[in-house]
Amino acid sequence: MKWVSYEAGEGVRTGVIDGESVRGLAAGTTLEALIEGGSLAEAGDDARHAPAEVRALDEVRLLAPLRRPPSVRDGLCFLEHLRNCYRALGRDGALHPVWSHSPTFYFANRDAIAGPYDDVPIAPGSTMFDLELEVGAVIGRGGRDLHPDRAEEHIVGYTLFNDWTARDHQVVDLTQGIGQAKGKDCAITLGPALVTVDELEPYRRDGRLAFELSATVNGEELTRGTLDQMDWTFGQLLAYASRGTELTPGAVIGSGTVPRGCLLEHVDTPDPADFTRWLQPGDVVSLRGEGLGETRQTVTKGIDVIPLGPPRVVR
Repeated sequence: MKWVSYEAGEGVRTGVIDGESVRGLAAGTTLEALIEGGSLAEAGDDARHAPAEVRALDEVRLLAPLRRPPSVRDGLCFLEHLRNCYRALGRDGALHPVWSHSPTFYFANRDAIAGPYDDVPIAPGSTMFDLELEVGAVIGRGGRDLHPDRAEEHIVGYTLFNDWTARDHQVVDLTQGIGQAKGKDCAITLGPALVTVDELEPYRRDGRLAFELSATVNGEELTRGTLDQMDWTFGQLLAYASRGTELTPGAVIGSGTVPRGCLLEHVDTPDPADFTRWLQPGDVVSLRGEGLGETRQTVTKGIDVIPLGPPRVVR
């Protein structure tokens, strides 16, 4: 099933896509609550056989399927993405051995979720605004200390995931050394649907999902790849993320960027600030995934930065 959250002039509703229509559930039903309650399959039957409403797909506005998930983590499972970033920044592309010890992730801003067709303002003060082509896995059944061979059984479905990034702010974050902050804080796109695992089984090859993914900017293709290019699997990432802690139903975990799926990997100037392809107001960014659908968003001007002034010195 392809689960969506949508708005059609009478408040936010939850439903499933059926061809060119949306079969909606009763008002007040949220996808987050259905996943947390373990009732997604039953609710899907209700939507198919006894919907509260049926609307044409082109008459509704699709929102992020999960508008405020309990948590969002973003992994880095495509190591070629990191090698490409290093090369673009003038390094040799060799990775430290630590990258072979375990996958990594950071906690993202669950309050910054954007819908698949929402405009996205440039992060305040940024002149190096970027996109990232990713896939988000959504936890359906909670658990902790998961085994990597079975952790994917806890995934209820997948969605496209765009980790919008202010690269100039990210440089400051990395220099301060306590993790991602304002470089990754302005928006995360989810959508257009949460596609359940069973729906994606036709794309499984040798035990791994291998659907095609691509990204375009103003209609020009930036990259094309497949999910099975991941060096660390979702099973390994979930097992690592769940060590000593609970992964809760509805939590979203990003795959990391498909190789060459961000502008940073295409930098061709000695100083990245001189790169001319950073996103500008009016640019249109689209992500596509086989079985997942397509997002299409316009970048808009961000607000001006309000100066903080100098720090107060306490002696």
